Amino acid sequence: MSPRSGWTLALLALSQLIIALDFFIVFVALPDIGRDLGFSPQTLQWVASAYAVAYGGFLLFGGRAADLLGRRRMFVAALAIFALSSLAGGLAGSPGLLVAARVVQGLGGALLFPATVALVNTRFEEGPARNRALGVWSGAGASGLAIGSLAGGLLTGAWGWQADFYVNVPLAALAIAGAYVLLPADGPRQRGRRFDLPGAVLATGGVSLLAYALIQGPESGWASPAILAAFALAVVLIAAFVSVERRSADPLMPLRLFGNRSLTSAIAVILVFGATFNSIPYFLTVYFQNVLGYGAVTTGLAFLVPALLIALGTQLGGRMAGRIGMRATLVIGTVGGALGAAALALGVSQDGSYWAVLPGIVVMGVSQGLTWTGMWIAAATGVAAAEQGVASGMASTALQVGAALGLAVLVAAGGLGEASGAALASGLRIAVLIAAAGMLLGTVVALTFARRRIAEPVPA
Repeated sequence: MSPRSGWTLALLALSQLIIALDFFIVFVALPDIGRDLGFSPQTLQWVASAYAVAYGGFLLFGGRAADLLGRRRMFVAALAIFALSSLAGGLAGSPGLLVAARVVQGLGGALLFPATVALVNTRFEEGPARNRALGVWSGAGASGLAIGSLAGGLLTGAWGWQADFYVNVPLAALAIAGAYVLLPADGPRQRGRRFDLPGAVLATGGVSLLAYALIQGPESGWASPAILAAFALAVVLIAAFVSVERRSADPLMPLRLFGNRSLTSAIAVILVFGATFNSIPYFLTVYFQNVLGYGAVTTGLAFLVPALLIALGTQLGGRMAGRIGMRATLVIGTVGGALGAAALALGVSQDGSYWAVLPGIVVMGVSQGLTWTGMWIAAATGVAAAEQGVASGMASTALQVGAALGLAVLVAAGGLGEASGAALASGLRIAVLIAAAGMLLGTVVALTFARRRIAEPVPA
């Protein structure tokens, strides 16, 4: 890898770190935010949920925009949106303003993520070079778990919760400056290509409503009129989106991409990953703080070990995919994840300790890293360069929907709503065991991959 390629990869890894950092950094600051701005217990969750709903809803839009408008343009525009909304969040003096800032942050993240993935996949040739690059990129995202949790506690304790938002501003500015130095300028837009506005509106509305219903359902009640209406309207909009895409000459999401076996299998693995692996940090946070009694800084320190192990797994995943194939890498990752999650669940108890859950954390952390890198390599394999943005948008949308669905199901299955003490520990154990079983679904999907076959790009 040339020095310039190395610096380019470092820039793209930084953007992934910014996205991951912002997702985790706010959690430990929620109690302080609630007290300072007067959030009710019912509305405080929207400091996190507003970001998640907007992020999930705009990923397809962001992916297609990167392909049509230019990846560097979208990379820079997304970072600018992210920086300005972070500044607005730190300055917010009311719940409404902060939630609005988080919505715009989610939009910025949804535009940034597909552009970043597409840049990795087009700047590095398919095969060992891309596998290594995706491993580094994945490791930066994994480090966001520990850095976000730890930095959130330290910044909140030293300068207040506002610092958790302000920290994004210099990071985004640094990445924007790096983009103009390291990334080649986008060429002119292709003639005859147009942006599928009806598809964009339907997809964004449908996925946003689905994410809203899944996130808000446990709080409002699954049978509440608002949640039922959101589900019903989401189904209608998504069905209309598929109908529009079938007839569109230049669709937002070309349905022929589902003919790429590697991409479709990767999307299924990513959906399962979001519902299972992605839920574990939430349950660990609840266990550390509400059962073991850890404070914000101690919780952040507790996440250092799993984050380092996930980062290690991402590097191994890039190497293993080139040596033994994506199929074997994903099978090892998902089976290992299931075993690790089961061991983690067995270590959870009311009078437990960090050491009791550490063996499960070790096995599951490395396995999560293997799976993460392997599934993004699979999602990029055989996709034409001109459609890497929309392919990453499709895959990342599956991740967000899976995460919202999995957390809602697992929280309900564990009965975690008002539980405390022994009941909470028991509920957490049940939820993590169900997640372990769910990870094996990823193994079943991984077995559908061809053995060490590289798919031919689907023509754009």
